[in-house]
Amino acid sequence: MFFQHVYEKGLAQASYIIGCQASKTAIVIDPKRDIDTYIDIAAREHLNITYVAETHIHADFLSGAQELVDASGAELLLSDEGGPEWQYQFPHTGLHAGDVFMVGNIKFEVLHTPGHTPEHISFLVTNTPAGDYPIMVFTGDFVFVGDIGRPDLLEKAAGITGTQEVGARDMFASLHQFNALPDYVQVWPGHGAGSACGKALGAVPSSTVGYEKQTNWAMQYDDQDAFVDALLAGQPEPPKYFAMMKQLNKTTRPLATTLTTPKQLTVDEVDRAMSNGMPVIDTRDKTVFGQHHIPGSVNIQDIRSFSTWAGWILDYETPFVIVAAPHRMPEIVKALIRIGLDHIYGYIPDIEDWIKTEKPVASVTEISPHDLNDALGRGRAQVIDVRGSAEYQQGHIANALHIHVGELMDYIHRLPSDKPLVVQCETGDRSAIAYSLLAKHGVQNLLNLSGGIQAWLNKGYDVQNAA
Repeated sequence: MFFQHVYEKGLAQASYIIGCQASKTAIVIDPKRDIDTYIDIAAREHLNITYVAETHIHADFLSGAQELVDASGAELLLSDEGGPEWQYQFPHTGLHAGDVFMVGNIKFEVLHTPGHTPEHISFLVTNTPAGDYPIMVFTGDFVFVGDIGRPDLLEKAAGITGTQEVGARDMFASLHQFNALPDYVQVWPGHGAGSACGKALGAVPSSTVGYEKQTNWAMQYDDQDAFVDALLAGQPEPPKYFAMMKQLNKTTRPLATTLTTPKQLTVDEVDRAMSNGMPVIDTRDKTVFGQHHIPGSVNIQDIRSFSTWAGWILDYETPFVIVAAPHRMPEIVKALIRIGLDHIYGYIPDIEDWIKTEKPVASVTEISPHDLNDALGRGRAQVIDVRGSAEYQQGHIANALHIHVGELMDYIHRLPSDKPLVVQCETGDRSAIAYSLLAKHGVQNLLNLSGGIQAWLNKGYDVQNAA
């Protein structure tokens, strides 16, 4: 039996390729959209990808299942559970609870594990040459290491009202099925720490059923109502692009079968693009961006969370321009197409030519914790805390307004205008996004707290909790 865990750090997303060397066949579970990874692994191991499967209709990334089937000729295995409204809308082989299929000598049993979504399934695997007992379970967004899948995304992200409590109660029932598995069975989930598909995901890639029974917070509840309350509390804000992922992963769509680097643009082409309403996403370090940037550009740094923030900020119809070093563009393109942001108009490697042609530039105005404390004492500043709700509740600067950075544009016309606005996050990455968004939309008298609330705390200034 061949097994490889494929982990994409940007979205904290796991996929798997499992193969039978005897038959030279393999299956890929929950593939990402840049499918060259799986094709290369299969070629190296002399395997043919004969099946592609998914655990559910994903919300946090655009699945590569359709691309991989197109490239490999594999059979597509997808859930037909959950009722008519939760069905995939393109040709596939439907799976139901109790179904069994073989990849060579490897047996896959389908478990229906609703809760995160109604159609969610898991795959219980037995390597039959070694014995007739299961060895691993691929749980998708059902059970994570230290956490379980959130049931509120359909309601909060996709706008399907009345689904989160039903999902939570389904999850409670599904966990009884999980708890019935042998303790030694390995657990391989669909996500790790950093994913927005749960609230307390562990950083290690896998676990066992027995370990999760002992340590996973969600396994400690016997009372269903208490479990539902605990599961729904404290979930992070779902990125806005999740609704689009649900839609695109359910239907046919254009396939990304080849990846090409977008064209390098001239200064005049960038200027015209902006005049036509195209956003400019500057991926440089926040400090460099803060010194000089194209007015109206938005700073989303080329770091691990780039995909997520691009999904919060960009829409799926408007082409956009990237500022990034040429050697980083292939990875940036992959990060964007993983969530379906395919409309990259072009890129510029930096803004040196922009400056040389005497185009206008902008900079970020910083404020230190000391100066902010002084301004607040004299009533001459309003802090906008752009972190998540859970972070804000744990401790925030007194009288700070809480608006998640991804939701700023929904509240921009309600922001106070009688005093300077100071945007603040944990260390400065998200406030750089917030500052550039607000500046792009004409907000004046704007400041960024240098170093975020960590710098504020390091200077000995107080915070208060939500109470």
